Amino acid sequence: MKDIQHYMRPGTLQLAALPPLSLYVHLPWCIRKCPYCDFNSHEMKPGELPEQRYLDALVADLEAALPLVWGRTIHSVFIGGGTPSLFSPEAIDRLLGDIRARLRLEANCEVTLEANPGTFEKDRFKAFRGAGVTRLSVGVQSFNDAHLKALGRVHDRAQALAAVEEAAASFDTFNLDIMYALPGQTLQDVEQDIQTALGLGPPHISIYHLTIEPNTYFAKFPPVVPEDDMAYAMLDRITELTTAAGLERYEVSAYARPGHRCAHNLNYWQFGDYLGIGAGAHSKLSFAHRIVRQVRFREPRLYMDNALVGQAVAQDEEVSRAELPFEFMLNALRLKDGFELARFSERTGLALTAIQQGLVEAERKGLIERDFASVKPTVRGFDFLSDLQAMFLAS
Repeated sequence: MKDIQHYMRPGTLQLAALPPLSLYVHLPWCIRKCPYCDFNSHEMKPGELPEQRYLDALVADLEAALPLVWGRTIHSVFIGGGTPSLFSPEAIDRLLGDIRARLRLEANCEVTLEANPGTFEKDRFKAFRGAGVTRLSVGVQSFNDAHLKALGRVHDRAQALAAVEEAAASFDTFNLDIMYALPGQTLQDVEQDIQTALGLGPPHISIYHLTIEPNTYFAKFPPVVPEDDMAYAMLDRITELTTAAGLERYEVSAYARPGHRCAHNLNYWQFGDYLGIGAGAHSKLSFAHRIVRQVRFREPRLYMDNALVGQAVAQDEEVSRAELPFEFMLNALRLKDGFELARFSERTGLALTAIQQGLVEAERKGLIERDFASVKPTVRGFDFLSDLQAMFLAS
């Protein structure tokens, strides 16, 4: 990693203030790799979870990064994967203790842990709560056994229901991940999944369209999935059902009750900063005159070897002025309420003229609404989000 002087030298941007900072921690192991997954996750051989060595590597990684975030408060922590709930509650307790000893966390800092139904025994979630996790994100995906099998999930419907009930009993706020447009799925199947989910009273649901990502098993052997028109109909029905249950769609794939929006993800979408530690983790860090992206070594053993000698960063590059408008808009337009115009300059260090042309074009096509203070996507803009975002690509 370059030393702090390198990042502090004069540059082309003028940031008046640094944005809020979040911490992302990546725990990369899974029981089995899902056929649709393109995240940095690695199948764990039985009895082969190097918990302590990996925690040592995370602490060394964090310590090496401290000069870059010195004096800044952490507003949210997200422990993602892989399947972080494979780690024992004692390991998560140690991890959070090590983080708190080195970083200043906001008084009521949101601490999210991703968990999968196939990896918990009774009271495990309660033990994560005791370790300092404040919010659980449960990767249910579906409550239909046939669809869970098609997705290669290691849990079944009964385990999913038990996991969500335990999450609800242990946490004041939690999230369910649900997928739609699955192989062989009908509109009625989607309704059943969403009604089952809503019946469990989650304060937050994240809903994702199954997409076939490159370099996955599904990319090599594509399943037959619902046509686009059917997928749109499914999403409309999902939005109707969640709205009727008191959950508001505040981001393109996130629905929440009042007071239960995910602070960590909101910081991403508002172009905040995040320090990512762990195998393959990404960081975005702002300094007075530049914004920098970093990526850690991806393969867990290589990551551990390098992190333990203070060399966890595999890539480190400055985000160019030309890329910043698109980077900002890619995130901000995912939010139903859009963004305040002042935030664009505050977070990018650029004048509003950098996005003016795109805003004019997007408004002409009916994809955004705007006034002198803010911009937000219209219903049509939300439906055709990738077209809207593409208007801000550097030409």
